Amino acid sequence: MVIATTTGNEPARERPRQAVILAGGRGERMRPLTDDRPKPMIEFHGRPFLAYMIEMLRDAGFESVLLLLGYRADVIQDYFGDGSKFGIDIEYSVSAPEDLTVRRIQLARDRIESAFMLLYCDNYWPMRIDHMWSHYRAVGKPAMITVYRNADGYTKDSVKVHPCGNVEIFDRSRTKPGLSGVEISYAILTRAVLDLLPDEDALFEEAVYPRLVESGQLSAYVSDHRYYSVGSMHRLPLTEEFLARRPVALLDRDGVLNRKPPRAEYVRNWDEFEWLPGAKTALAQLKSAGYRLIVISNQAGVARGAMTQADLEAVNGRMMAEAAEEGGEIDAIYTCTHGWEEGCECRKPRAGLLFQAQRDFSFDLTRAVFVGDDERDAAAADAAGCGFLRASEKTGLQELTENLLGVRGRQLSCAHSN
Repeated sequence: MVIATTTGNEPARERPRQAVILAGGRGERMRPLTDDRPKPMIEFHGRPFLAYMIEMLRDAGFESVLLLLGYRADVIQDYFGDGSKFGIDIEYSVSAPEDLTVRRIQLARDRIESAFMLLYCDNYWPMRIDHMWSHYRAVGKPAMITVYRNADGYTKDSVKVHPCGNVEIFDRSRTKPGLSGVEISYAILTRAVLDLLPDEDALFEEAVYPRLVESGQLSAYVSDHRYYSVGSMHRLPLTEEFLARRPVALLDRDGVLNRKPPRAEYVRNWDEFEWLPGAKTALAQLKSAGYRLIVISNQAGVARGAMTQADLEAVNGRMMAEAAEEGGEIDAIYTCTHGWEEGCECRKPRAGLLFQAQRDFSFDLTRAVFVGDDERDAAAADAAGCGFLRASEKTGLQELTENLLGVRGRQLSCAHSN
């Protein structure tokens, strides 16, 4: 089976500039919060969930948003208007609250651009559009969904993705064997995909995605970054914490906080630990500025027998205590103790420890900064999507911190003036 157009199996040539957001349901599971508003208008820190989504789309370079509304459409329209106060064009298509998503999309079809991003209104995931677009073009399919890998069992799996990037199974019922990962929308689609819409009303993903899978035309962008939701009551505290947007500094240990031993040698005990000049002061400055401080460190010396796990914990414990005495309390330390060739997901340059920290502390990696001293740190930061600052003998953590806080202060001042 192929899509019933001559160009339906071709990927988009230019990245989408329009986002289409499905936002028409009643949100019954979120009552009483949705008695007087649609669920994307549930507020966090004084602002509706949907505002965070739209601002992220704007910052990613999207130029317009088409909101497909139903239940209490007026609440959304009154708040967002034409989008001018958000710096993005916003249009609306309104149908009955009882309509399912196939009908909503059919009614707005003539207003949907040749390439677009489709989103659910209740999932916030900090997308990296340039990476997504590169993957979309490399795979060469007309449709690409975003899949949360779900290694932590955050929710029930709904897809199976082949290592090549194609979706092998899409099962909204989440009952088929072999599923691994959950579809969270953030889909890049061509308008020709809409030729698969049935005449009868249904859920879009249930009607279209299995048919794309059948013809080998659905790919996946797989992410380990957790998404946040207003789709269920038990998720709201995590979403509240995530959208607080507390600044986070991720820090390598050896070479950033303490003097780095020669290659293949390790800090085996506290007598071999030497704070770098200004490091404790920098930690205190970051803490005073509201940063959460998380250390991410490779420590293969444990696997190689140079020290024990207890030795490592003793060094880290003493380091945390001395940092706290100076006002630079470290929130957590994540270490990879595997050997160099074990192929684990946690050893930098892989980003497993960064994603683990992200899930534990509910922060946005795309808004965090990683301070490291070598190429592995830079690669891990890039894989996780966070900013990177490189420490060296000439430019230590204190200088980097003072520059970072100066830039952030100016950004906050600009944001408040706007």
